[in-house]
Amino acid sequence: MLKTKILNPGLLSLLARVRHTNSLVIADRGFPFWPQVETVDLSLANNIPTVLQVLTAIRHDFHAVSGFMAHEFLEHNTEDVRTSFANALEGIPVTHEAHVEFKKRVPSAIGLIRTGDTIQYANLILVSG
Repeated sequence: MLKTKILNPGLLSLLARVRHTNSLVIADRGFPFWPQVETVDLSLANNIPTVLQVLTAIRHDFHAVSGFMAHEFLEHNTEDVRTSFANALEGIPVTHEAHVEFKKRVPSAIGLIRTGDTIQYANLILVSG
């Protein structure tokens, strides 16, 4: 039996297939669906789970060397929300770019984890090391 904090078999399978320089998307509840990108849907209800909860759960088993977020995240959220994300992403350099540009990166991702998060533009692309 595996000794990891992650219990979801679909998520474990997805994480096991991410290699160096591959990317993984953690998205909010309203993020678009891409048929060509494997999606593990963890959404249960509004804010269950959140992007930050998923990020916290996978950080131990996922070595991210960089990340991307929409610039709009900075414009549409409070200082407390921005600080929470900055703390959770500590040690991972994050580039903020236009949401349209952010979405162009998604089709090359190994997979997408959908959450129930309601925070505007709370989507992350993590690049593995």
